[in-house]
Parts: sequence; C-alpha cells; structure tokens
Amino acid sequence: MAYRTVGLIGKASHKATFDSIELLINELLARGCNILVENKIQIDSKFDVESVSMLEIGRRADLAIVVGGDGNMLGAARVLAEFDIDVVGVNRGNLGFLTDISPDDITEQLEHLFTGNIAREKRFLIEALVYSGDTLVDSHNAVNEIVLHHSKVAHMMEFELYIEDRFVFSQRSDGLIIATPTGSTAYSLSGGGPILTPHLDVLTLVPMFPHTLSSRPIVVDANNEMTLKISNNNSDNVQVSCDSHVVISVNPGDHVIIRKNFKHLTLIHPPDYNYFNVLRKKLNWGSKLY
Repeated sequence: MAYRTVGLIGKASHKATFDSIELLINELLARGCNILVENKIQIDSKFDVESVSMLEIGRRADLAIVVGGDGNMLGAARVLAEFDIDVVGVNRGNLGFLTDISPDDITEQLEHLFTGNIAREKRFLIEALVYSGDTLVDSHNAVNEIVLHHSKVAHMMEFELYIEDRFVFSQRSDGLIIATPTGSTAYSLSGGGPILTPHLDVLTLVPMFPHTLSSRPIVVDANNEMTLKISNNNSDNVQVSCDSHVVISVNPGDHVIIRKNFKHLTLIHPPDYNYFNVLRKKLNWGSKLY
C-alpha cells in the first residue's frame, strides 16, 4: 500500500521511544514519505520532518505509527478515530496488546505495511455523556472502557442501570466497568470480566466490589444505549473515567448515558497477527501439547 504521508506519535523524552522514531524516520525518508512528527517529540533538525499536533496528523496522514505502550496507543486512538487513517503500534511498553510491532522488527514490518501485506480491523469506541437534568455537562470517548466509580478508595456508591430505557438493576458497589472487546483484556479483566474477541459487537458490564454475592458480569449488545442514574444518597465524589485518562465529575441526581460511538479506529497488524497468539503470549497461557 502506498502510504505517502506518515505521522509518528510517541512518548516525549523517552529514550527508547526516541531511538525507534529515529529509525522510523530514516526508513520512511528512504521510501520517499512525507513525515509528520507529533510536536511533543523533539527531533534533531537534521531530519526533513514537520512538527505538528496529533490532530494535524489525523487530518493529513495516511498512516499513524504510535511508538510506546498501550497507554500511548489509547491516547492517540481517541483522537485518530475521528479520521480516516490507518494506525499501527511499535511496542515500547509492557504488555502491548495494541502495539504489535517489536522494535527489533521495524524494518521488516514496514516492508509488509508498504506492500499491503497486512491484516486490517476496525475497533469501535464508546462515549460517556454526563447530564444534569436535560443539560449536557461533559462527554468523552473511550477505546477500552468507561468506569463509574467513587473518587475515594473503598467507598461505595448507589446507582441504577437502564438499557434502552428498561430497568436492569440498582446496585451498591464501588462502581461499574463498561468495557469494549478491545478493553476486555485491560481493567475489566482484572475485575473478573470475560475476554471478548475483537470482532464481537458487544460490551461487558463488570460490577466493582458489589455488596451482593449474586451480582456478576453481563455481556450486552453494544448498539443498546445505557443510562446510569446516580442516586441522590451519594456524596458529591462520584466520577466517570474514560480509559483512565479523562475524568468527569458527576453529582448526585445526574445521569450518564453510555453509547457506541459511530467512529472506528482502524488498526493494522503484521501478516502473521493472530489474536489468540497475543493472548497466549501476554497472559502466559499454555502452549500446544503436541
């Protein structure tokens, strides 16, 4: 595939990230690409690159390469999903569920990318809209999960859940995790939620330390709109977190609408990508017996 303009995104002032970005610049310049580098990264003036914002990368680039861990990818994904752009990750973090390319294989994997020998998939996002009465207070997107929680550790809260205006349950707990298939291997997994394969069009709802033994995770249709009604009995320390990066304050009596975002993140993978290989490697599952 002929990518003409490539954007490079990474963690500023991180040496390993900077080393990979320098290698990418040299490889991409040799291919005749126009290179846009996120302006948080300081690049030597000897390189013929343009320093721009991440939004500008989304508007102008055909391909964005995110160098870092899953956290860097999540931050970039929430922005880049607004644009028609392919996204791939070079893993400079720990787990690397979303960053497929090893720093040692950059040259080989770029060859696959530019010859179109790739696997492409769409990952959907969700959004949280916080309302006070009929007034929209704030809204944000999430790739992994949206979490309703108390701002203090080990503090319970009360809320009601509605799906498509149908009452589901009321709950006293530390909160609720609403995770996409992409996020099912993140915070939701640590809370006892199921792993969802990426192609599924569903969400998983995982109660956080509920005050009942019968409360269990549930998987629902991602196209259904959910409403969380915050009880007036709560203190004013309730929050909604999106991918653990964006935090919205919620007051007693407010309600939060969770719904699927119509935008998608377009991830590309190396040709040998296999989701179950990723799970087996990252989660230390057993290898084949024979």
